[in-house]
Amino acid sequence: MEDTIDKMNPLFQRQNVSEELIKMIKKQILAGDLNPGDRIIESKLARQTGLSQSPIREALRQMQGEGIIKIVPNKGPSVVALEMKDIFEVYSIRSMLEGLAMRMAVHHATDEEIEDLERFYHSMEAKLHDDSVEYLLEESLQIHETIIRLSNHSRLHKMYQSITFQVALVNRMLGVRSSKAQEVEEHEELIVALKKRDPDEAEHIMRKHIYRSYCHFVERHGQKSEMDTFGEKMWYE
Repeated sequence: MEDTIDKMNPLFQRQNVSEELIKMIKKQILAGDLNPGDRIIESKLARQTGLSQSPIREALRQMQGEGIIKIVPNKGPSVVALEMKDIFEVYSIRSMLEGLAMRMAVHHATDEEIEDLERFYHSMEAKLHDDSVEYLLEESLQIHETIIRLSNHSRLHKMYQSITFQVALVNRMLGVRSSKAQEVEEHEELIVALKKRDPDEAEHIMRKHIYRSYCHFVERHGQKSEMDTFGEKMWYE
């Protein structure tokens, strides 16, 4: 069933049209309805949403700015195909941003907030033996997003939001899926680091955590980024 914009929704206002379109297109990409290299037909979107092509073009231009859509003259818009250089850039930026977030969270998060996050981690851990739960990717992402929020750093939060879709896109396009046991094991270290309240150690652990995720990807796909010539120190030291 095709996604549509619910124009009966009170939130659907003229000024929100582009935002709603962007959400819809992103959802189609993450669901696999749109794949890397696929063209996006503006007239089809217009029929699907009942909108004119003007707000559709505006939404596509915004997505081009996010690096999600590529617009080629005389060919039109298409979904970008990520290369190893792109993946290196996404993970290396995450390493820097989330390392800083971890450091700031150590300073700003209250004991109660860290306890809440620890309780969430234990609820994630409990799903290890729940056969109805296939993956724990969403829970892992929530831990990272909570740490970003606990950093109490508004500009960092905005910068992180600009790459969260690209992180999800990498996972969807390239089939990155960790086992439940791996997700639980590797995220325990983040909770422990927050509780220790050592900002240097916490930042180091987070950046190493992101680097390890990048290495898992490289190992799965048997590729090495040409940009990854700086060694481990670039990532977390």
